[in-house]
Amino acid sequence: MSTHADPRPADASGTFAIGGELPVHRLGFGAMQLTGPGVWGDPKDGDEAVRVLRRAVELGVDFIDTADSYGPFVSEQLIRKALHPYPDGLVIATKGGLTRSGPSDWRPVGRPEYLRQQTELSLRHLGVDRIDLYQLHRIDPRVPLADQLGELALLQGEGKIRHIGVSQVSVEQLQRAREIATIVSVQNLYNVANRTDEDVLDYAERSGIAFIPWFPLATGHLAGPGGPLESIAREHGATPAQLALAWLLRRSPAMLPIPGTASVAHLEENMAAALIELSDNDFATLSAVA
Repeated sequence: MSTHADPRPADASGTFAIGGELPVHRLGFGAMQLTGPGVWGDPKDGDEAVRVLRRAVELGVDFIDTADSYGPFVSEQLIRKALHPYPDGLVIATKGGLTRSGPSDWRPVGRPEYLRQQTELSLRHLGVDRIDLYQLHRIDPRVPLADQLGELALLQGEGKIRHIGVSQVSVEQLQRAREIATIVSVQNLYNVANRTDEDVLDYAERSGIAFIPWFPLATGHLAGPGGPLESIAREHGATPAQLALAWLLRRSPAMLPIPGTASVAHLEENMAAALIELSDNDFATLSAVA
């Protein structure tokens, strides 16, 4: 499963048109891990972070997901440093609505003026006039949802946001969100071992909404010695992590996995997952054990 056999393995993951008009390869890249410990501060090796981003694009990645809170702002600034001026067709998604006061500390803030401020900062840090996909990172329970998404819709009307997404929502919240704004993506915790949001995925697929699973590689005990991932991985000459990604790609045509890493070698391994074709039997086995 080497990427050297295929110089652009992400091309093999298929495409999905975000909002019906922004086609991207379904295997993307999540830029959270390009920061320091606890998603705080600068990475240990800034040069490697830049190499990872440039290599991702070489491997066919044209969908990169980040957030203002990663660092904060470190991830967005690294993306600009590595890739600006951006190649045609590269879609950069970012998020706002979680504030940081230190490592591993995340607090939702959905006040309209805060979301507007963060959007303006993301535009500047990414070096763009318009953000292709701006996602409400978390719903703030203290602020009416109509105020939070209403502000993003205003920014969309001003040409600063192209499309709007939401993150970590239930089906009911997603339905409510769609009454306020046009929602093109949902980013929830989902992987082969944690499928509690299956109903959200099914709703998204039926509605033509991109489903972006965060934490896509939580293989845990499934990947352990003698575990089901290990034996199927051996048959495919693949790693358990590659199988977990191949399973996600097979699970739904609306699925856009965004595995993240701070290492070029690990990036190449992840992208090679797009070249794995699971048999019906493999897919059923993996689905059953999780």
